[in-house]
Amino acid sequence: MRAIMRRGLSTALAAVLVGGLAVACGGDDKDGGGSESGPVELTVDVFGEVGYDQGLYKQYEQSHPNVKIKQRKVSNLDEYKPRIQQWMATGSGAGDVVMLEEGILPLYMQQSSKFLNLFDYGGKSLEKNFLPWKWQMGVTPDGKQLVGLGTDVGPLAMCYRKDLFKKAGLPTDREEVGKLWPTWDQFLATGQKFQQKAPGSKWLDGPTAVFRATVLQNAGAGPGYSFFDKSNNLVFDSNPAVKQAFDTSLKFAENKLTADMSIFTPPWQTALKRDTFATVPCPSWMLGGIEEFSGDAGKGKWDVASTPGGSGYWGGSWLAVPKQTKHAKAAAELAKFLTSPEGQVAAYKAANTFPSSPQAAQDPAVAGAKSEYFSGAPVGKIFGDLVAQVKPVYLGPKNEDVRSAVENVLISVGQGKQKPADAWSKSVDEAKKAAR
Repeated sequence: MRAIMRRGLSTALAAVLVGGLAVACGGDDKDGGGSESGPVELTVDVFGEVGYDQGLYKQYEQSHPNVKIKQRKVSNLDEYKPRIQQWMATGSGAGDVVMLEEGILPLYMQQSSKFLNLFDYGGKSLEKNFLPWKWQMGVTPDGKQLVGLGTDVGPLAMCYRKDLFKKAGLPTDREEVGKLWPTWDQFLATGQKFQQKAPGSKWLDGPTAVFRATVLQNAGAGPGYSFFDKSNNLVFDSNPAVKQAFDTSLKFAENKLTADMSIFTPPWQTALKRDTFATVPCPSWMLGGIEEFSGDAGKGKWDVASTPGGSGYWGGSWLAVPKQTKHAKAAAELAKFLTSPEGQVAAYKAANTFPSSPQAAQDPAVAGAKSEYFSGAPVGKIFGDLVAQVKPVYLGPKNEDVRSAVENVLISVGQGKQKPADAWSKSVDEAKKAAR
């Protein structure tokens, strides 16, 4: 993708690369690591814009000449999820390193025997490199296995189109824009005013982004879990955090304030090149997708403001190594490198994926970052301030199945296929089916 900040790798990263991480390369040995004499090709499975292919892979290959890296990328989690489910179920087909997003991580924590224990590959010394809660989520409940190493976190802001705001007579300065919507109800009221003045555009991309954002906001501020409690019991219909988020999202759908799109789908990607919608709930990693699909025409039209309802987050991933790899040592070392503070800084420069490493977040290249594409927004400070307020939310193994089922109901309301009055009961039924 088009890098938000195309600066070179940091001096610290260069030092790591020149010094080299100890990596076994070559043919098969007793643990699959390979000897140092033969070539190794490592496949990395990712979704969305992660930034590794914007220099990190190439630099790693240069300092590890026996290693060649192949990335397999799909656009979004909904496309990625069935692929990794098949690979892990059949025991073949997965990359040597795979990305596990927060919504699917709990499922594979229950299948931890299918992954390397990264504690056996020097993982114990890495804890200091991660936010405490991010580190803990990658460790099995008994504390014996390190399944995944954290990549990014998704502190939540709001991206908006300055040119469309101006057209509708709304302020465009990010500080003033944030004052328009301290609450989601005020965000909705602002959207109604917007569409009266700019009827050719919708206020939001879709109700699903609001649902994802508000579920995590409410759960973080409340019980600390969303669709499932910490014993993995479905509490969709009894958790006030979920009902409040659903009601908030439903208001946007029934008031026809959204374009009824889901992020990173082909219609969403195409819409970004047009004046289809004016706002997108925007975790830090979303900036990379907006820049990629808006292209040069969107440069300077977008900006970043605070999100309604206070702090929150959405998304974030881990890297894990399936046991089916034939190059265990090499894959583990690559995962460690990509999630190192230096690797996270480089990924942030390429794709605005905000680091889960405190050291990386404090690096001047991150903390002082500004995005020329997003109207010079001080994105390092904006998201750095937000990540300090993140309260992690427990997600059950069937979280993504429930989320997807309920989002389909919300979209059907906006499309006129589902009556708003019956949407909640329909969602409860769909959630129960998905949770089986």
